[in-house]
Amino acid sequence: MNKATGGVKGKRVAIVCGMPLDIDNCPVRDVMDNIGGKWNSLMFLSLADGPLRFSQLRRLIPDISQRMLTQTLRDLQRDGYLSRTVYPTQPPSVEYSLTDLGRSFLPVLRLFVDWSLENHDAIRKARAEFDEVP
Repeated sequence: MNKATGGVKGKRVAIVCGMPLDIDNCPVRDVMDNIGGKWNSLMFLSLADGPLRFSQLRRLIPDISQRMLTQTLRDLQRDGYLSRTVYPTQPPSVEYSLTDLGRSFLPVLRLFVDWSLENHDAIRKARAEFDEVP
């Protein structure tokens, strides 16, 4: 290991849970970059109980713009977490639902939601204390 570059033979390496992972091809970073977006977790939770139409998602997440909702749905579909089904009605009806891969993430996300609920007050207190320091 090259201590100067933090890598092996010119590769930059990050240590994640004790494992050396190539920074440029790190599965943890790759997944977190795409799943950790501001709206992604809300999208997963909204679709946890079954398929929804675009307008239903927009009502469930009222502070998301139409453009951002469209982009988030496309990104999650691209990564295989969501499926998009178009029904041949007039006008066409579109539903979004979690795939098996998307549903497999729900237990992890629910643990995070529970942790957030339990620790939110402590986090807000720490922020306020930090912000008070000159």
